[in-house]
Amino acid sequence: MTVEFTGARSGEGPLNWGQRAIWRLTEWLPPGDPYFNMPWALPLHGKPDLPAVLAALGRLLGRHESLRTNWLPGPEQVGAEQVGPEQVGPEQVGMVQRVAGQGRLTVELVDAAGSRPRVLAGEIAAELAAKGFDYAGELPVRCAVVMDGGRPRAVAFAFTHMAVDGRALDVIAGEWPRLLSGAPLPRDVPQPLDLAAEERSPEGAARGERALRYWRAALERMPRPLFAAPPGTPEEPRFVKLGMESAALGAAATGLAARWGVSTSSVLLGAYALLLSRLTGRGTVALQLIVGNRHDPRLAPMVATLVQDGIFVLDVVPGQPLAEVVRAANRGVLAAYRHARYDPAAQRALIEETGPPPTAYFNDVRVAGGWPNLPPHPPATPGRIFPVGAWPEVDAEVFFTAGPATHTCRLDLLADTSLLPREAIEATLREVETLLVSEENT
Repeated sequence: MTVEFTGARSGEGPLNWGQRAIWRLTEWLPPGDPYFNMPWALPLHGKPDLPAVLAALGRLLGRHESLRTNWLPGPEQVGAEQVGPEQVGPEQVGMVQRVAGQGRLTVELVDAAGSRPRVLAGEIAAELAAKGFDYAGELPVRCAVVMDGGRPRAVAFAFTHMAVDGRALDVIAGEWPRLLSGAPLPRDVPQPLDLAAEERSPEGAARGERALRYWRAALERMPRPLFAAPPGTPEEPRFVKLGMESAALGAAATGLAARWGVSTSSVLLGAYALLLSRLTGRGTVALQLIVGNRHDPRLAPMVATLVQDGIFVLDVVPGQPLAEVVRAANRGVLAAYRHARYDPAAQRALIEETGPPPTAYFNDVRVAGGWPNLPPHPPATPGRIFPVGAWPEVDAEVFFTAGPATHTCRLDLLADTSLLPREAIEATLREVETLLVSEENT
């Protein structure tokens, strides 16, 4: 099937900061690598017919310019005319985003054939995302509709991260019922071309400069290297990620957050920072945070990629109560979030001057900020720890993630096994659980 779409405008301009941050990462990958593709499945509640679903897809692409954008080399003057050649890094000169005013999206129809439509949609989405996008010549979204009994039951998508981030998918999910019914939606939605122009305005430039002053202070304060002790012999593959699911940990973090007047994210971050200080032998902990950059209400409804790295530095005093560590982490993370929008080229220039950024990361990918489906009285049994993956090379020495599960606390910890062997990774996950559960019970 073919879905035709028409937007309010077409246009071309330089990349905005979030796009440039992702584009730089894609340049490290071989051509056609699907690493930055995002599979996604969306159920269809009620009884919409196929024309209604196809019309909703057309409205979706017409509404959000990032879903009908290509990224390609353009005339060098595109970047230079906007901000001046002395302010433009070599990676952005000549790179443009080009928004199509109209076009067509090919949509595959797949019969569920006895399978559960939502499960099948997830499998199809993974297949659609398994091939890299042609950024210059292909729409940044692929789509299939799962049919069951002659009616559409779920939609499978694959997006490129150049077009969307995780929060953008939440925006689409929130708009989808009204797109499906044809109900009106607010027209005042920011678009990437507008954001790129704003970032190059005097106000945007000043915001970016403030952020980089914050980064400079943090980079000059952080310890290097991350671990005080020299590395040992790595495993093969060198980088190992383990996961843990613990409803008891989720309940403990929820209770402590309420007790201390902070978010559950700050509780997890504080515990991670405290344990990382012990593991690294450093009294000062420095992390990079994956920041969604949607705390600005104007950007909350935007379908685009806005993610950039934030920097977080925290002093940990031996014997310091966990409550104090968490409250300090909460203050620090809010400051880091306020200073996570900046020119990526200027940030790289700063890093070349001051030294590399932290090689430890924290990423909270939860949407709700909690666990809304957590059992009211979760069992006190220890959580389940399991392998997630292993890789020969990763651009991080330690990476801690709070996962999107809503019924349990899902934590992942990836580490360089020359610094943290597999047993230490498992022990660290278990220690996060023990630390918070014990604190909640005191």
